Amino acid sequence: MRTDVHQHLWSEPLVERLAARRELPFVRLERGLTVLYLAGERPYVIDRTGEDPARRAALVERDGLDRALLCLSSPLGIERLCREQAMPLLDAYHDGALALDAPFGVWGAIALDRAEPEDVDRALDRGCVGISLPAGALAGVDELLRMRAVLDRLEARGAPLFVHPGPGLDASLAGAAECSLSEPLWWAALTHYVSGVQAAWLAFQAVGRPDHPRLRVIFSMLAGLAPLQAERLSARGGPGHLAPDPLLFYETSSYGPIAARALESVVGARQILYGSDRPVLEPPREGAAGELDWDLLGEVTVRALGEPTGVAAL
Repeated sequence: MRTDVHQHLWSEPLVERLAARRELPFVRLERGLTVLYLAGERPYVIDRTGEDPARRAALVERDGLDRALLCLSSPLGIERLCREQAMPLLDAYHDGALALDAPFGVWGAIALDRAEPEDVDRALDRGCVGISLPAGALAGVDELLRMRAVLDRLEARGAPLFVHPGPGLDASLAGAAECSLSEPLWWAALTHYVSGVQAAWLAFQAVGRPDHPRLRVIFSMLAGLAPLQAERLSARGGPGHLAPDPLLFYETSSYGPIAARALESVVGARQILYGSDRPVLEPPREGAAGELDWDLLGEVTVRALGEPTGVAAL
């Protein structure tokens, strides 16, 4: 099964709920445009027409894929809101995403404020494939330990974790700050996003894997190429072995063959997954996914998501 493990979709329930807010993040209708405002990022125009589910499903087919997994965009900062504000937005996200038919699957999202194992249960019981967390929620030893009960429940239920760039409760850990108009549009994606997922990967190496030996984790954007820092990590007194971990996976969004091959040399080809980050990013060209080794990617995706090995089309 050809799966894109990383897409987003602006559903009507989520947009409507954001439009009703008076504090960041919120949506406003301006001169016929739907504009998203959030902390630490430039305003973003949502293409409501392009987000029509039928249109997005057609793009999945056009890309040569069988399935696309939708997740909440963590840079919105919804997960880090106080629980009372976060829950209505998370409910709207789940309502909109889980209402969609094939080819879409859904990553669940939870509030970081007073996060509890029951949050995981609710998302999985509704049909989510696993849980997505912002990198900032895991971007330090203390932060990762704070999420121990949540990760324990994921591990116990055999569900995977997807690590997406975005702020944790302490937004400074993910580099979330007021954006400057002097910064290029790509600035956050090449600084805060990269450093945040790298920090989450390092924290998981330090305490996450020893605490959660059976947890499957997928890092978005190739973990910001953090595994390439293994030699420096060892030189600075960190874990020196870092043998390839068969339960850690890396999806490719925003990176191409040069970076993917470099990472493969460290973690192995069987740990690399396909992710596009659509509609934030478009695949390089129409049909690009069809050129990948889907015999290998299909096998890897089944291991990463924990689906039965007898899944049709594999």
